[in-house]
Amino acid sequence: MKNVKLSNGVEMPILGFGVYQIPDLKECKRVVNEAIEVGYRSIDTAQAYGNEEAVGNAIKKSGIDRKEFFITTKVWISNSGYEKAKASIDESLKKLQTDYIDLLLIHQPFGDYYGTYRAMEEYYKAGKLRAIGVSNFFPDRFVDFVHFVEIKPMVNQVETHVFNQQIIPQKIMKEYGTQIESWGPFAEGKNNLFTNETLVEVGKKYNKTAAQVALRYLIQRDVVVIPKTVKKERMIQNFDVFNFELSEEDMKEMLKLDKKESLFLSHYDPETVKLLVNYKI
Repeated sequence: MKNVKLSNGVEMPILGFGVYQIPDLKECKRVVNEAIEVGYRSIDTAQAYGNEEAVGNAIKKSGIDRKEFFITTKVWISNSGYEKAKASIDESLKKLQTDYIDLLLIHQPFGDYYGTYRAMEEYYKAGKLRAIGVSNFFPDRFVDFVHFVEIKPMVNQVETHVFNQQIIPQKIMKEYGTQIESWGPFAEGKNNLFTNETLVEVGKKYNKTAAQVALRYLIQRDVVVIPKTVKKERMIQNFDVFNFELSEEDMKEMLKLDKKESLFLSHYDPETVKLLVNYKI
């Protein structure tokens, strides 16, 4: 497994496993158990996913040393603000059955996220968080934010896939020592990603699938990826992306797929913001 080194020296696996949209605790526990069996050690959850407890149970019962895992979770908008964030972090620690969280992110750039981050900085200094960062912070919000916090975010998790490659935002993050991380590396199958002609043709050269090529492309750009699936065979396939390397020519072809826009939602859209800030957990 390849790791990336965050700005504070903490090493994070470049490939992890996401559990978004697996709210059923029994199902989530099964899926995480299988991911651990395959070899995944980085697990990405969030307060808003409703499955931190299942992730904690699976890791606890795996019998593998806690230090082998890299656990990420996120503070939701309704838990924003200094006091609420602290209470929610304590709750996440309890649900995850751990004394520390490897990476804690602000889930969305709404609410009192400055207060949230102050709480995160405090817990980071206390050793309860190994790394802290943000999620869904677009360049304008991100640059503003990093200039008014004590500890610069170590990670920014944003929608990143072959159709929205975040080339310029990644460069901006790098200026501030922030690691880009992809959510939705498969774009949830939108734009027929799994049968995309470019991805399929490139894959034939290496005897790999379109999905594997899509992951490999991001990995070669030093983007952390957290693909999600509930099928063990797909987990195995997604994990099998370290035994080949895309050529420079292949990388250039993949760059042509970039549409530079979200396939999901716009954080600049007032209706989207209303939907997010009104979602309670």
